[in-house]
Amino acid sequence: MPTAETALPERIAKPAHRDGNVLRWLAAYTASLVGDSVYFVALGWSAQKAAGPAEVGFVMAAGALPRALLMLGGGVVADRFDPRRVILGSDAVRCLLILTVAAAIAVTAPALWILVSVALVFGAVDALFVPAVGALPPRITSPDQLARVTGLRSLSMRLGQIAGPPIGGLAMGLGGPSAAFTVAGLLFALSLPLLLTTRIRSLEGQDAMHQPGPPGTAGKDLLDGLRYIRRHRLIGPLVVVGAICELGLTGTFNVGMVLLNAERGWGPSGYGWIISSFSAGAAASAALLAIVGWLPRAGLMLAGTLLVGCAGAATIALVPVLWLAAVLAAVIGLNAGVFGSLDNTLIQTTADPTYLGRVTSVVMLTIVGLAPLSYPLVGAAIGAWGAAPVFVGCGIFAGLGVVIALSSDAVRHAELARQRPRVTT
Repeated sequence: MPTAETALPERIAKPAHRDGNVLRWLAAYTASLVGDSVYFVALGWSAQKAAGPAEVGFVMAAGALPRALLMLGGGVVADRFDPRRVILGSDAVRCLLILTVAAAIAVTAPALWILVSVALVFGAVDALFVPAVGALPPRITSPDQLARVTGLRSLSMRLGQIAGPPIGGLAMGLGGPSAAFTVAGLLFALSLPLLLTTRIRSLEGQDAMHQPGPPGTAGKDLLDGLRYIRRHRLIGPLVVVGAICELGLTGTFNVGMVLLNAERGWGPSGYGWIISSFSAGAAASAALLAIVGWLPRAGLMLAGTLLVGCAGAATIALVPVLWLAAVLAAVIGLNAGVFGSLDNTLIQTTADPTYLGRVTSVVMLTIVGLAPLSYPLVGAAIGAWGAAPVFVGCGIFAGLGVVIALSSDAVRHAELARQRPRVTT
């Protein structure tokens, strides 16, 4: 009788979007992401009820510190243990944590110290969850389907961003913070049985890593992972390119776009149109990869889409009207989505399985650790010089990633694995 540990049959080469095993994992991942969004809504509104604006910002940012500090260690854990079990454990802890908070808030006011403690613990658990999630896809599908899985995963992330806040807001409106935290906890609980029934396959060389190592080896594992990234001809440049892109573009869209809309008088509705257009473009690129599953000349296409995205980000503050800015944002989102999916897929298909968790942790650290460092710089620069020169400068800086990508022979010649023909019996 097959179990969750049974190796996936190689002869059943189903496309990822028709593979029940992949879809079970995707449903679990989506439930967890929606739970994340509902949790942040509940946390923010609970903090607003308990304290002033400054404290709200402190509570919302509290989880970022342990997440950034522990992310690399989370990569070591994902490589030394079965990533599916790490995900199961992380979701179980998050479920119990959030449901406990919901029960506590139901009988007392949401005290500030409780919310800060929850944010800190949640961020620490996330540092285990995120690298394990990145290490799992190669174990549930074949290499030629990883581009599709990446597209499906991106669609799931967009769904979580779209569905989570309204669900959280509805729960807050109907039952207050306790109800919102309860909904988040139940969504984490929903992911557990789906993950338990997800079959995984062994990857050559990885099973030896999935055993607790002798005391004192975790630090060595971490250093080995960093050296592996630095020396790898393809992964090293791709990680650097992704980090530069995050540093250059994330601040302009998360902080600069708010200030740009205020400067132009487009207001919150204008901001909503631009961000929605960007999300629609990114979702379209994710759907494209999920359906097509393979793109030619992946390395060159990665550099080309990054170039278009950087050019769009540099010029969006120069356009005179809102509708044109929204159209340009959709183009940026489309190209950024293709770039991100190709970058992630090439890393996952190229990485030695024994290092995949650590590689994922470094990639995610650039997003949750490095990228936010640009937020105050972008805000201060726009306050001093206005939006247009800052957007142009950030776009040019992110464009350095294109130069690095094209200067790497391994990136220029990188290709995605072609889909294998389906074998029937």
